[in-house]
Amino acid sequence: MKKRTFIYSAAACTLLALCGTAQAQTTPIKFQLDWRFEGPAALFLTPAAKGYFKDAKLDVTIDAGNGSGGAVTRVASGSYDMGFADLAALMEFHANNPDAPNKPVAVMMVYNNTPASVMALKKSGIRKPADLNGKKLGAPVFDAGRRAFPIFQKANGIGPVNWTAMDPPLRETMLARGDIDAITGFTFTSLLNLEARGVKAEDVVVLPYADFGVKLYGNVIIATPKLIKENPAAVKAFLAAFTKGARDVVNKPEAAIADVKARDGIINTALETRRLKLAIDTVINSPDAHAEGFGQINPGRLSLMASQVSDAFNTKTRVSPEAVWNGSFLPSKADLDAVLPAARK
Repeated sequence: MKKRTFIYSAAACTLLALCGTAQAQTTPIKFQLDWRFEGPAALFLTPAAKGYFKDAKLDVTIDAGNGSGGAVTRVASGSYDMGFADLAALMEFHANNPDAPNKPVAVMMVYNNTPASVMALKKSGIRKPADLNGKKLGAPVFDAGRRAFPIFQKANGIGPVNWTAMDPPLRETMLARGDIDAITGFTFTSLLNLEARGVKAEDVVVLPYADFGVKLYGNVIIATPKLIKENPAAVKAFLAAFTKGARDVVNKPEAAIADVKARDGIINTALETRRLKLAIDTVINSPDAHAEGFGQINPGRLSLMASQVSDAFNTKTRVSPEAVWNGSFLPSKADLDAVLPAARK
């Protein structure tokens, strides 16, 4: 009798151990950012630091990036499971690589408006888009604002302009020196970089694409078709944990910067706090985001963007909006709406 009890007990312990192991299992997710560990990276670093991904049984590794194009190609290669990239870059990849076996898919909208803008010094005399006619503009060749400039140009009736290419660190330096008349770039990146080079904010003219007839979406969370097919629960869990963290970041950006500082100790806390707040105010907590809902898209607007990107980027095939977007893994509307304050401040 005692022997049988021992056998039953051993079997029970084994079963409990197996159940415990199953419960403890986590899904590894390699995540590629679009850029360095700057203020906006808090959107992902905060949910990681607070254990929201861990609570969702995800082991998320977050790496810095060097541009949206790179983020898209790395996720497409399978080196990363998910990433953060400009939707236009994702659309371009789809249209130029129609036969690629692992084209990433956007699963959540984060920057409801493109952060791209044209920036010039007031002393240049540039005050409005029409003033850019014949001017010398500068930006890296892969810059999102430069790639989308034909859309901005068409929307505002701007004539021909002359482009100068440079590496990213030289863009704001060349504008400050007067080597070029204007630049394109993400507002929350270039404006603060100009200040770091001794240019006062009040001496800069900013022409945001979103304020001048260009309703392009900005950055989205992307995922591999493999992950979506084989582990849709992980995608859903990631977006739920991210949404919880995004709410914390939007409501307390000053606190969230500590999570960026913990990842990159050499950042300027005050500067990156301003960068994060600027990103929140211009592309996350925007009127369009309130109208459409955080994380979500307007199908008509998505289709228009697909057409505009096809034309402006001269892609090999036309962009299919249905192929680049899958909103079926989003959290509930109540959870998404909770990210943004009741009214834009």
